[in-house]
Amino acid sequence: MKLWLLKSEPSDWSWADQVARGAKGEDWTGVRNHQARRMLREMAVDDLAFFYHSQTERAIVGIVRVIAPAHPDPTDDTGRWDCVTVSAEAPLPRPVTLAACKADGRLAGMALVRLPRLSVQPVEPEEWTVVLDLAGV
Repeated sequence: MKLWLLKSEPSDWSWADQVARGAKGEDWTGVRNHQARRMLREMAVDDLAFFYHSQTERAIVGIVRVIAPAHPDPTDDTGRWDCVTVSAEAPLPRPVTLAACKADGRLAGMALVRLPRLSVQPVEPEEWTVVLDLAGV
């Protein structure tokens, strides 16, 4: 199992929206970056990902599970882009902000800290554990 981070602007798709979809989940659409697309294609069923609210909050707010592997993005008319389907797994007791990640030396190498603009990112197991600790899990 691999670990990931998926970013969404809460005004476009929020944690509450994801939770409302229930067990059937939702396609993670709209990714239009070649590096992020490659990572979507690496995802497998049962991989976990942090759900990150970008823009105003800049915080990890929950965990989602990949329930369908990469497939054509239904919002893409060109057929070049993919998406995965994810369902809400659990909210974090406390959101973990980007500032908190940057302030914690254990996360200095985390993609979120080094490459904050990338919308799909890998997360190392050690980083996952640190974020969960910061969240109070």
